[in-house]
Amino acid sequence: MTIAHEEAVIDPAAVDAIFAQARTANSFTGEVTDEQAQAIYELTKFGPTAFNSQPLRVTYVRSDEARAKLVGALMAGNRAKTASAPLVAILSYDTNWAGQWDTFLPGYNAPKAMYDANPELAAATGNNNAHLQAGYFILAVRSLGFSAGPMTGADFGAIDEAFFPAGGQKSFLVVNIGQPAADAWGEAKPKFSYEDVVRTV
Repeated sequence: MTIAHEEAVIDPAAVDAIFAQARTANSFTGEVTDEQAQAIYELTKFGPTAFNSQPLRVTYVRSDEARAKLVGALMAGNRAKTASAPLVAILSYDTNWAGQWDTFLPGYNAPKAMYDANPELAAATGNNNAHLQAGYFILAVRSLGFSAGPMTGADFGAIDEAFFPAGGQKSFLVVNIGQPAADAWGEAKPKFSYEDVVRTV
């Protein structure tokens, strides 16, 4: 057992499924039901964000027409695995997330003026917190027994034009979801050690 397993308050098998043994899959099999797709989001939404802002938006791609549009916007190495994945998600952020302040933080809207006065700050906050939620999204996928294949190798401008032509969302990540196929991954890649990246001051 590693220190992580020894300190965890959940079952070691769950730690493995979500963290220690989880891998980024490159080929998939099986199916992901609509109920399971909803469950992924229902878990994702509980992760903390600035002011409870929740700027992440999830677009599940199921139809052949939509899948073809998405695949065409990906780098060549990402196309085949995305074309065959049971479910694909486009993760984006709501560019008008602050406009929903009374929904996500009712009764305390004083900070909203700061974002209304500074569009660049609003965009950065939406982008940063949506990326934070993307991490929760991947962990939610893993917690339901699936593998995730997150990808940034894409023309996100083309994705935005195809899927969000009104300009209300900006995409930043594509995630393939499903059961890992037999050839889903190669040799495990090295991870930095605690001593390499952590310091106490």
